[in-house]
Amino acid sequence: MKKPETEAISGFCCKLHFHSAEKKVTDSIEYIMVQNIKMKTILVFVSTLDGKVTKWGNPFVRLWSSKDDQHYFNKLWNDTRLIVMGSNTYNADPMKPSSNHLLVIMTQHPSEYRRIETLGQLEFTNESPEQLFERFDKEDQDQMLIVGGAHIATSFFKEELIDELWLTIEPKIFGTGGSFVLEEKLDINLQLISCERVNVQGTLIAKYSVIKNKNIKLK
Repeated sequence: MKKPETEAISGFCCKLHFHSAEKKVTDSIEYIMVQNIKMKTILVFVSTLDGKVTKWGNPFVRLWSSKDDQHYFNKLWNDTRLIVMGSNTYNADPMKPSSNHLLVIMTQHPSEYRRIETLGQLEFTNESPEQLFERFDKEDQDQMLIVGGAHIATSFFKEELIDELWLTIEPKIFGTGGSFVLEEKLDINLQLISCERVNVQGTLIAKYSVIKNKNIKLK
C-alpha cells in the first residue's frame, strides 16, 4: 500500500506527463494549421449602383470614381507587394516597375512584353489562375491583390481562387459600361464582412468573403 506522500508525488508526475503530452499535441496542431495557411486572394473593384466598372466603355476609372475611393485604393496598392491584373487593364494605364511591388500581368502573348519586363517587379505571364496561385503560394506570399479586369476576375472566380471581394460602390448610374465579371454562368455566394460609408454623397466600401463550399465550380 502506497503512502499518502508517494501517491501525491505519483499523481503530480502523472499530471505533468499529461500536460506535457497535451502541449505537444497542441503545438503539433498549431504547426499543421500554420503549414496549411494559404495565400489570401482579394479582388478589388469600384462600381456604380447599376454594376458598371467603366463609364460608357471608357477604361479610365479615375475620371468618375470619388477622391475617397482613390485615396483608399492608393493606400491599398502601396501596402501590397503582389498585384495581378489583365493586359487590358495594364495597357489602359501602363505602370513602371517598382521595387516595392511585383506586378503580374496576365496575357496570352507574354513575349510581346519581354523588352519592358523586369524580373521581380513587372512580369508578364500566360499561366492559368491556378498555376499562378500555386506558384506564389509556394513562395509564401501572404496576399494577392487582383485589380481587373472582367476576364481575369471571372477566371479566378470559376477556379474558386477568390477569398474576398472588396467593392467600392459609387452612387452613380451609367446605363452602359463594363461589368467586373463576364456574362457567363456563375454561382458565387458571398457574406458581408463590413460596409463603410466614406463620404457625404454616400460612397460605400463593402468587403465580402466568398463562401466557397456553396459555389458551383464551372468550366
